[in-house]
Amino acid sequence: MNPLLKLARRINSSVIARNLVLAACAIIVFVFVVNLLLNLFTRHGQVRVVPDFSHMTVEEAAHAGKEASLKIEINDSLYVPAYPGGVILEQTPAPGEKVKSGRHIFVTINSFRQKMVDVPYVTGFSLRQAKNNLDIAGLGIKELIYRDDIATNYVLEERCGGKVVGPSSRMQAEIGSGVTLIVGRAPDAAAPQVPKLVGFSAREAKNRLWEAGFNVGKITRDAGINLLNEKEARVSAQSPAAGTRLGLGTAVGFTLSLDDAKIEAGRKAADRSARAAAKAYADSVASATAE
Repeated sequence: MNPLLKLARRINSSVIARNLVLAACAIIVFVFVVNLLLNLFTRHGQVRVVPDFSHMTVEEAAHAGKEASLKIEINDSLYVPAYPGGVILEQTPAPGEKVKSGRHIFVTINSFRQKMVDVPYVTGFSLRQAKNNLDIAGLGIKELIYRDDIATNYVLEERCGGKVVGPSSRMQAEIGSGVTLIVGRAPDAAAPQVPKLVGFSAREAKNRLWEAGFNVGKITRDAGINLLNEKEARVSAQSPAAGTRLGLGTAVGFTLSLDDAKIEAGRKAADRSARAAAKAYADSVASATAE
């Protein structure tokens, strides 16, 4: 008798053996189906190299993405005058990366014109409150002009595009632009310390200066920094140094870099400068008190 047939009859004659064989078969089928479904849903082996969609329109990118089984999704927009409106400025994942079929590619497009926003009325507010309200509106400070007044660091007047902003004004400005604030300064107002800017982004550095009553001076950018990657850059140096005491409204400049080592070195230098300035100030106060 055929050995396989004999084995089959023996298994079939035993309930336990028959159930074990059926269970084993069920497990094999289950594993096969699960593996098949996993391959289907994860698109196993369907790897695509992300094309470079830079300077394409969204429609062109969508067509190119369709050919590579990729989906284009607008994630953000910027206004860069040097490029035509509607073209893609940057993308995630980056060109050349390997992704699975069906992956969403998030792109930033160039706006056709800069967005306009309402200018909030901030006269009568403290400088900190005014800055926060402008920041919420998407605006910054073009210049702080100090004028003698008993209310130090309170906004006496607000100007936008050379015009005075009143409580009933309906002015608009380009998002990201700045307004001029006329701010009070008492004759005996103490000279504030220059805040530490090293390690912060350009936006954070500007906010720290404005809150302390300083103007933003010259901004120097390392080679390779542009409007697209500036948000990734950090301050690596500043002038005057952190901790220096200067008059309200003084301009403070800084340098932006993408070099982590350079930024870390600048951070350590800024900390040393701040400690030295604090010690010098404490010594001068002690000397004045002794006299």
